[in-house]
Amino acid sequence: MAKKTFLFQNLITCNLFSLPDSTPLAKILDSCINSKSQHVVRAVHGRILKTHFSSEVFINNKLIDAYGKCGELQCAKKVFDKMPQKNTFTWNSMINAYTASRMLVEAEEVFYLMPEPDQCSWNLMVSSFAQCELCDSSIEYFARMHKEDFVLNEYAYGSGLSACAGLRDLKMGTQIHASVAKSKYSNNVYTGSALIDMYAKTGNVNCATKAFNEMSECNVVSWNSLISCYEQNGPASKALEIFARMMDFGYKPDEKTLASVVSACASLCAIREGKEIHARIVKSNKLRDDLIICNALVDMYSKFGRIDEARWIFDKMPVRSVVSHTCLVSGYARVASVKTARAMFSGMIERNVVSWNALIAGYTQNGDNEEALNLFLMLKRESIWPTHYTFGNLLNACASLADLKLGRQAHAHILKHGFSFQNGPESDVFVGNALIDMYMKCGSVEDGSCVFTKMLDRDWVSWNAVIVGYAQNGHAIEALETFKVMLVYGEKPDHVTMIGVLCACSHAGLVEEGRQHFYSMSTEYGLSPLKDHYTCMVDLLGRAGCLAEAKDLIESMPMSPDSVVWGSLLAACKIHREIELGKYVAEKLLEIDPTNSGPYVLLSNMYAEQGRWQDVKMVRKLMRERGVVKQPGCSWIEIESQVHVFMVKDRRHMRKKEIYLTLNTLTKLMKLSGYVPNVGHLTADEEQAMSDSSSSEELEEPILAAVA
Repeated sequence: MAKKTFLFQNLITCNLFSLPDSTPLAKILDSCINSKSQHVVRAVHGRILKTHFSSEVFINNKLIDAYGKCGELQCAKKVFDKMPQKNTFTWNSMINAYTASRMLVEAEEVFYLMPEPDQCSWNLMVSSFAQCELCDSSIEYFARMHKEDFVLNEYAYGSGLSACAGLRDLKMGTQIHASVAKSKYSNNVYTGSALIDMYAKTGNVNCATKAFNEMSECNVVSWNSLISCYEQNGPASKALEIFARMMDFGYKPDEKTLASVVSACASLCAIREGKEIHARIVKSNKLRDDLIICNALVDMYSKFGRIDEARWIFDKMPVRSVVSHTCLVSGYARVASVKTARAMFSGMIERNVVSWNALIAGYTQNGDNEEALNLFLMLKRESIWPTHYTFGNLLNACASLADLKLGRQAHAHILKHGFSFQNGPESDVFVGNALIDMYMKCGSVEDGSCVFTKMLDRDWVSWNAVIVGYAQNGHAIEALETFKVMLVYGEKPDHVTMIGVLCACSHAGLVEEGRQHFYSMSTEYGLSPLKDHYTCMVDLLGRAGCLAEAKDLIESMPMSPDSVVWGSLLAACKIHREIELGKYVAEKLLEIDPTNSGPYVLLSNMYAEQGRWQDVKMVRKLMRERGVVKQPGCSWIEIESQVHVFMVKDRRHMRKKEIYLTLNTLTKLMKLSGYVPNVGHLTADEEQAMSDSSSSEELEEPILAAVA
């Protein structure tokens, strides 16, 4: 600043006509560019106009450059238009002035008027469009530059690769890589870093690592690119390993390094490592108040579930952004403090769609799906443009509510917003997956299948959603056929796929096929069966009456069987009236959870079916002694958008008299048709009550409960 003032004072006092050339004036303009001093540029310009340098190309070029970089575009344009003579640097300075202010249309107009664009002109166009995220145009200029036989240098390569990264265009990025390999810039650190970044953002971790390993010289940017690659694509643990190597080689991490490492710790829930990085940040005066790092720390502690630490960092931040608030909203929602998250959200001065998504996701994760839907309506009223994440959360809420009507309305919104369910820079395939899941959970198998068929791109989640959906809705053959098609398309099944396949086999009674699929998990697909797969197999064998085999399978499990596995076998014992095995299984269940009423009730019902009333009384007595209470059954029905909930012997409904009158009428008609209630589901007391029953409402209710 002092140097600039000294030069300017000399300019005022000296005789400009005595200057041998305009170099002193150019130096002052350079200092103005560094300090963004618009008024000094104007003052220098005024002095130049009074000298014989006023028409000199060199100093006018400097003026255009200074005005452009200080944001005075109109002044730059006036100097440009009044110049009687222009050279290539003149045109490039004007292009650069426009691109610095992101006025790319005007920059293109100047470029096309330029008599002979040079390498710098082309580089400006390639880099400017890439920086403004107009990556298609950047690639187009890069290709034209190559076609015009201009030599591609490190700046052209770097900008071209940056544009490929923005487009997630691996094919074009690989072609540029091939060109780099043939050039003298193959070992250039700037080009190498751009290559790593391009491969990272297109998801090709192996190529990014190879590009890094082939670099003869690295800098902090190169290390940052590789760390970010693993943090974004996984495994995140590798990002921490690369960071440790970077430190061992003596490189000093900057704010980008530490932000990526903190994010990796958050993904891994690596609390110890995260705290170590935090301690390093606190010791740095430069980094401890950095906005990006502080946001990453708030997010990390939020994901650890340590909301108090996250809030402490947030409160200490000298400057906060909408990202800071959003991280904390998401953190509160994650630890089930949705009320606090909502209060934080309501207090935000600025909110974006990510903030809305965080709160909507919080409500869906905590089971308050109705409020998630209300928030979506508020978002629409405030003219916030929803993203694919918004619709993913919305569909999850509809699926949890099993509300087909709302789900179809959400589908209509998705179509209006132009989602096509395909891969790309902003892949929306998972929205299509959420749609399939919603329709399947709402029982609309045809709609779910239709969405799957019309998706432009599919991933393994898409296949899983439709296979599991078919299986859960009893369409076993369709589920197995879809699985076969999945294999033909080259998709590798995972654990979820095999749950759907085994569930389908169970529903269809395909015992031998189920066995083959179960054992093929390890032999063909490299998958170790989990508890859920064993449960499916036990259910399959139990339905088919292969109870001894099901018991042997449970006892051969590599992990401890839980109540779900044993419960599945107990249900099968009841169906096939295997009392002794049922008693053995019930004992196993009671060892796991003595307070669970399910085994008691099933065993009691099995005894009742065989008329062993003393055993029934014994089981019921045991329940009373242990304080085990059976929760009453519950059912509901939706009529004209109103949900009516009923429990056994329920008397709360405003139209209960009409309901019970109708039930009594139906019961009499059923008896006249020869129906005999299944008393195996009744207690001994209920059995006695039923035998003495009259047409009174009080005595009919246990029977009606059994019928239901």
